Amino acid sequence: MSISIFVRLADFLAPRRCPVCGGRLQVQEETICAQCNLHLPRTGFSRDAFDNEMARLFWVQLPIERAAALIFYTPKAEATHFIHQLKYANQPEIGEQMGWLTAREMAADHFFDGIDVIVPIPLAPKRERERGYNQSLMIARGVSRATGIPVESRAVRRKTYGGSQTQKGRWERRENVTDAFQLVDGRRIAGKHVLLVDDVVTTGATAIACGQQLAKAGNVRISILSLGFTKG
Repeated sequence: MSISIFVRLADFLAPRRCPVCGGRLQVQEETICAQCNLHLPRTGFSRDAFDNEMARLFWVQLPIERAAALIFYTPKAEATHFIHQLKYANQPEIGEQMGWLTAREMAADHFFDGIDVIVPIPLAPKRERERGYNQSLMIARGVSRATGIPVESRAVRRKTYGGSQTQKGRWERRENVTDAFQLVDGRRIAGKHVLLVDDVVTTGATAIACGQQLAKAGNVRISILSLGFTKG
C-alpha cells in the first residue's frame, strides 16, 4: 500500500520515536521499529491463555478466565527498558502505544472474545499525583483503542500505597497489598467479564488483591493482561 505525501510530510514535521530504543520510526513502521519488534522477548501466553505460567498464579485465587503478558520482563534489559520509561520517565504515551500493539497481536488469538469492560489497576491518589498519571490506565486506553472495549476506572479504588513492590519478596508483596483496594461501585461491573490491566505481573499479588474486590460485585469473570511478566 502506497504511503501518501501527507503522511510523509507529517512524519517529517513531527518524527515518531520507537518507545523501545528511542530511534526514529520509518514511515511504514507502526508503534515500534522493525529491529526492536524482532527482538521483543514475547511470551506467547495468549496462544494458551487458560493454562500458562502467568494464568496459574491466579488459579483458585480469582474467578479467572485467561491471562497473558506481551513480554518476559527483565529489569534493566534493553528490550524491556520501555516499561521503566513508562513508569519512571514521564512518558505516558508509551503505555497507550504498547497497549495498542499488545491488543492488536493478542486479538489474533481471540484473547478479547467475550470481554465486556477493561479495568486498569488503580494507583493510590498520592502516588498518581506524584507520577502525573496511572500507567495501567494508559495501557488500558491503548487496548481499548485497538479493541473497542470500554475502559471503566471508577469501579474500584486504591486506598493505600505501601511502597514499591520491586524489592519485596513473594510474601512481602502479598502483605503489602492486602486490603489496599476497595470496590466503590459494583454496579459498573456486576455480571460482566472484566479485563484487569497492569504494567508488570511478578507474583500476581497486586492483581489478586484488586481482582478479589472486583469479584465482590457479583457474577464477575476476570481476565488479566499486562505488558510484562517476570519469571519466578
